[in-house]
Amino acid sequence: MKRVLIANRGEIAIRIARAARDCGMTSIGIHAEADSTALYLRHMDEVWSLGPGRPAETWLNIDRIINIAKRAGADAVHPGYGFLSERAEFARAVQDAGMIWIGPAPEVIELLGSKIAARRIAAQVGAPLVRGSDGALADSNAAIAFTREVGLPVAIKAAHGGGGRGMKVAWHLDEVAELYDSAVREAMEAFGRGECYAEQFLDKPRHVEAQIMADSHGNTLVLGTRDCSLQRRNQKLVEEAPAPFLTEDQRRQIHEAARAICAEVGYTGAGTVEFLVSRSGVISFLEVNTRLQVEHPVTEETTGLDIVVEQFRIAMGLPLLMTETPAPRGHALEFRINAEDPGRGFLPAPGRISDFRPPSGPGIRLDSGVEAGSVVPPIYDSMMAKLIVWGPDRPTALARARRALAEFEISGVASVLPFHRAVLDEPAFTTDTGFSVHTNWIETEFSGVAPAPRTDAAEEASLIRTFVEIDGKRHSLGLPADLFAALGTQSAEVTGDSPPQHDRNILTSPSHGVLQRQLVEEGANVSEGETVAILEAMKMEARIVATRAGRLHWLTSPGETLSAGSTIARVDS
Repeated sequence: MKRVLIANRGEIAIRIARAARDCGMTSIGIHAEADSTALYLRHMDEVWSLGPGRPAETWLNIDRIINIAKRAGADAVHPGYGFLSERAEFARAVQDAGMIWIGPAPEVIELLGSKIAARRIAAQVGAPLVRGSDGALADSNAAIAFTREVGLPVAIKAAHGGGGRGMKVAWHLDEVAELYDSAVREAMEAFGRGECYAEQFLDKPRHVEAQIMADSHGNTLVLGTRDCSLQRRNQKLVEEAPAPFLTEDQRRQIHEAARAICAEVGYTGAGTVEFLVSRSGVISFLEVNTRLQVEHPVTEETTGLDIVVEQFRIAMGLPLLMTETPAPRGHALEFRINAEDPGRGFLPAPGRISDFRPPSGPGIRLDSGVEAGSVVPPIYDSMMAKLIVWGPDRPTALARARRALAEFEISGVASVLPFHRAVLDEPAFTTDTGFSVHTNWIETEFSGVAPAPRTDAAEEASLIRTFVEIDGKRHSLGLPADLFAALGTQSAEVTGDSPPQHDRNILTSPSHGVLQRQLVEEGANVSEGETVAILEAMKMEARIVATRAGRLHWLTSPGETLSAGSTIARVDS
């Protein structure tokens, strides 16, 4: 294995490229047109273009990526996380093209990628489980019937994919149908498949997971646990290893269940088995992520193992460097640095970063995909970087985290830094006798932070195309539009003032995004607070609600791309 194509972007592409260089391999990067000037491309030994288009036409286009891999002479493909990383058909296409797939076998991805099938395997090996629907729900009526059978609350979840997308929690029977439809839409957008199932929802649970490494020699290793309970919209914001405040019996149950599930299916590579732990101590299997996790650095910091390098070794048929679960080496926390405004419900905030000044010093690691001048595009996930803090124990790690977050400066876009700083002052998280945070603590108990100043989203990176002839053969040439802006031949995008305030008759877009769906007809009567449309922004759904009662008139159409503050509709008396 000498030439690795990295089928991903941002900080994880840089992380994989660095591991490849450590192993003496050539890294081959790819990019969509929106990333033509992105930082990660400078870390690649070679770069190839996926062309223009949204993710479905570029990063999710298996044929296009395989064709590039062949032309580039790649002998292996690392998918990172997200995008195609858990798509069995992509893994199979890589292998059919004669390349090494850096991950579990396609058959294993297919099996565990269905959360319904994964639940059945977990039950077979005796892993703890709450009640769930018998397979995928046929429609919203089936979701209502299941809820009536097991009682509230229930979680409606995408049967495929991960990252919290396509998951909704219903607390009232009359919202089950709407939440089922929303989960299906999100699942289709994120994973290309809309099947959803339902299960009992443990109220105020912790999210605890086990990192697995397994080789082709029969070794299945648990590297330890992580706690990922601090989430917004079911997506993680803060993770730590090892998971604190577990009893030895709970840790043993999680380790044994994770190992048994993966051994049962012949797992190879890196993977994560996720569980929920209720306040009363009930443990329930959640899912298996058949890929590298965003939060893998905290396990690396507490084990001394380079998980990406270990993925390379396993893919080449080598045995694991470790065969026994190591004792944790200190404590580590990871803070996801997203372009979101925590003071406005964590609304995505794409745009151009004017200043990016990360911290440094003892115990500090930064995995970043951006720098000052980078553009955070509106069509991708909002994560810019990950701040990883290590200490010999949890109190020391928390103290270093306070110092590091105080040093961290980002301007030009809103970020979650104010949330991270605030949460380190919350006794619910920082107490040394056991914490009380849970997966919906942010939405239900966090006191909140002030909104960030409004900024206009920068345009996505674009290319000005022309042609050149080399030895008589015509080649397409794409030059960054920013180049001409710097030369003064094109006006540069600058951050503007806050958008103008509108009266209550006008409904506006809370952030840059695409108007995904209109929920009421033109001219319909609406009530104040009624949801009238769905905005899709950076892979998340935002509801547009009527600010007053009256007759609604649409001023936009589904599929339109909107800027923050754009007018969507008018409500007349």
